[in-house]
Amino acid sequence: MNGITAIMNRMAQIDAMLPVRQAPAAQASTASGTDFASALSDAMGGSATGSATGSDAVAAAKKYLGVPYVWGGTNPATGLDCSGLVQQVYSDLGVDLPRVSRDQAKQGTAVASLDQAKPGDLVAFGSPVHHIGIYLGNGQMIHAPEAGEDVKIGKVYETPTAIRRILPDSSSSSSALSGLGTLSGLAPIGTNGAGTYNVTAATGATGSSKYDNLFAAATAKYGLPSGLLSAVAKAESNYNPNAVSGAGAQGLMQLMPSTAAGLGVDALNPTQAIDGAARLLKSHLNSFGSVPLALAAYNAGPGAVRKYDGVPPYNETQNYVRKIMANLTAGAAA
Repeated sequence: MNGITAIMNRMAQIDAMLPVRQAPAAQASTASGTDFASALSDAMGGSATGSATGSDAVAAAKKYLGVPYVWGGTNPATGLDCSGLVQQVYSDLGVDLPRVSRDQAKQGTAVASLDQAKPGDLVAFGSPVHHIGIYLGNGQMIHAPEAGEDVKIGKVYETPTAIRRILPDSSSSSSALSGLGTLSGLAPIGTNGAGTYNVTAATGATGSSKYDNLFAAATAKYGLPSGLLSAVAKAESNYNPNAVSGAGAQGLMQLMPSTAAGLGVDALNPTQAIDGAARLLKSHLNSFGSVPLALAAYNAGPGAVRKYDGVPPYNETQNYVRKIMANLTAGAAA
């Protein structure tokens, strides 16, 4: 039975890593769900497509850590080769790249040296090119190395023969919380009268917990809206640091093992889990520019948010976003 359980858990992890899962027919959204997604998109001023940065590429790539190497592989459920990984990651971000590494190494703009490389840049090796990965910074990359190994983080083991920048550098969004006061009937969170959020007003979103100091420290460190981390923890685990979901998500912030590994944290350690979740939410805020869409990406994956240009039409995700936004609203009014 242990072997069967391990297989089922692995299948759940792979399913969770797939970026654009379709909701089952029984889970299709109602018209009100579609209206909610439309309202989110309108509040953003249109589609999220085109807003991706190099850090988004890194976050997308980390979802595939642990996927086995398969020569010619292009399906994360069965395996990826080096160029299959690169193509899949950028496809998640709405960017079409050629199939093979030698052609991928000609895309975007050239970067002169590894010293000038930024997270998300492609690093290619050999002449002709025979291997490619996604640069993380600090001399490391994510790549699918060879048969018998999995997608992993490793050193840039030799001087790349090509470094290509496909997406712009990451930059913080100053408008991450703007224009969201009328979404799906939710009252604005501490609005300043101009329809934008007064982030400092959204405190105590779900009442006090013994993790308040950790939430506050991570909120300040990453510049997140006050109360957001606490609201996510309540929705995900009800503040249970030992919670494990049926899909294998773990801990206070319900991180999948592969996601936790990519973030370099122990999902069952509250301090590490909160820091990792804060970094992940900050990345989604930078990518999508709003709290509801960042929450949707945390729940369903950034690929699904981009596919639907808003909150995906999954009942689970739409209810998740509504629940947390309502908690934040209640906290602001308290």
